[in-house]
Amino acid sequence: MSRRDTVATATGATVYSVSLGAAAVALPLLALDAGYTGVQVGVLVALSAVTQMLGRIGMGSWMNRFADWTFVIAATALLAVSCGLVALSTGVVPFVLANLLQGFSRAFFWTGTQTHAVRGDRPAVRGMAIVNLSSATGLLLGPLVAGAIGEVSLSLALAVSAGLAVLGLVPAALLDRLPPFSPPTGSSQKRIWLRPGVDAGCWAGVSAGAWRGLIGSYVPVALDAARLSTGFIGVLVSIANAAQLLGSAAVARLGSRRLTQSLVIGAVAAGVGVGVVGFVAGSPVVAGLSLAVSGLGAGVLQTAGPAVAVESVHKEERGAVMAASGTFRAAALLASPLAAAGLVAVAPVSVALAVGGTLILFPARWAWRLGRHPGAAPA
Repeated sequence: MSRRDTVATATGATVYSVSLGAAAVALPLLALDAGYTGVQVGVLVALSAVTQMLGRIGMGSWMNRFADWTFVIAATALLAVSCGLVALSTGVVPFVLANLLQGFSRAFFWTGTQTHAVRGDRPAVRGMAIVNLSSATGLLLGPLVAGAIGEVSLSLALAVSAGLAVLGLVPAALLDRLPPFSPPTGSSQKRIWLRPGVDAGCWAGVSAGAWRGLIGSYVPVALDAARLSTGFIGVLVSIANAAQLLGSAAVARLGSRRLTQSLVIGAVAAGVGVGVVGFVAGSPVVAGLSLAVSGLGAGVLQTAGPAVAVESVHKEERGAVMAASGTFRAAALLASPLAAAGLVAVAPVSVALAVGGTLILFPARWAWRLGRHPGAAPA
């Protein structure tokens, strides 16, 4: 990859993430301000999650027909339209369309950008680290932008988010014009997630997605149940997010064998760290340490998982692998809070988190098996 392409990839991921992070805060708040109920807002957010899943499922075959950079350009345009629709009108139809388009935008952007980053001569894990660190920075800044501008007007915050998305078209246009993938003759990608190495990467995505789903839902609930202040809860969650950044950066220079081993360590750290939060929430220091450990593990999984998966297949099959890995992560991100909600109905939130932590840890078995019986990566 050229230096220009690396800068364009990092800049594009940052700008897009700032826009998305701002929209993620401003969109539901504007809906509530416009008179929609909490249940209605939840349905709208769910629509976005559904279209993201649908978009990711189809991208494996689509990337054999269209270049990865075209998905990045389409994603930024869709996000701009999504934010612009609601900035102009708070009617039901604009809100529904905005969330549907945002879901497709997220699917196209993350799969397209991550796939683009793992092509070329550099190690896949370094490409993933560039995208993950840039996007995490943007997602930290986005809510701050929405909060500051939203004090004046939530519609204005979404208009600014739309403008940022349009700005993201510039780095997207500067990406190297790599061609669509051309899989080897005779290879079938219908169940590519079952191949050795790909299965470990996809299940690492399940662990990473489940971790993110719980951090954004029942971890704050458990901390609140321990009577911690809202501000302190925010600090503890920020510690987890910052540790995730460190975990992503830490694996950027690992070799293939150590990268596979890191998946086992990452799953154990993420699972145990989240699993004990409910039981130690009454001790802020211990809770902070457990969240930091879990964040480090999740960062490792988020970066190393897709890298292990794409390095286990032919270079022309990497698009299908990235789409499969992203689909697994998105499914876990959607399912983990729902599963925890079902458990909370019959058990304390600490038990729900302990079960969730165990499930996060469980996919380590695929990475452990791969580490003990590594296969030669295809050329």
